[in-house]
Amino acid sequence: MRARPISREALVEELAELVAARPRDAWVRVAVDGAPAAGPGALADELVAPLRLSGRPVLRVSAGDFLRPASLRLEHGRTDPDVFYEDWLDVKGLLREVLEPLEPGGSGRVLPALWDSGIDRAYRLPYRELAPGGVVLVDGTLLLGRGLPFEVSVHVWLSAGALARRTPPDERWRLPAYERYEREARPQRAADVVVRADHPDRPAVLTDG
Repeated sequence: MRARPISREALVEELAELVAARPRDAWVRVAVDGAPAAGPGALADELVAPLRLSGRPVLRVSAGDFLRPASLRLEHGRTDPDVFYEDWLDVKGLLREVLEPLEPGGSGRVLPALWDSGIDRAYRLPYRELAPGGVVLVDGTLLLGRGLPFEVSVHVWLSAGALARRTPPDERWRLPAYERYEREARPQRAADVVVRADHPDRPAVLTDG
């Protein structure tokens, strides 16, 4: 793939324009995918203001608030990369509470967070009504290749070396899961936009050719 250098500000502007160009009478579900070290949450946060300026209501959701309970997630230990890859995310919960209500004809009622993995219990948050034409920005890791319905998907990619350097020591057991994700889900092919983030202040958009 070819890398097109771009400033952080221009990247955010391009992505916001891509999302805002979607039909204005329909909800837009956006995935900002990447390993935590790649900063997908920060990028999703930066998209909120320009999208609101474009007239789009915006709701932020983190896939990290839709993990399965510890009794299921950690059943085979705390550092199993295959379980992390396959079983940590509550895919059904994310579908039921966030993505399916924004299907055509859906209710528009979204639960912004389901499970607090820090204390291992459900959040007690009210549902939010997202007006038609609104955008839900979902950041997370290992989101693509699961059949989750997103109108726009962004993958924030790190080279293997950068990913290893920037992953905290207590999370390096996850590196084989990220390698598996690259191999099986092929996020660089699945995503609508791929951003190389080896240097956070000097991103690049990866394109075919």
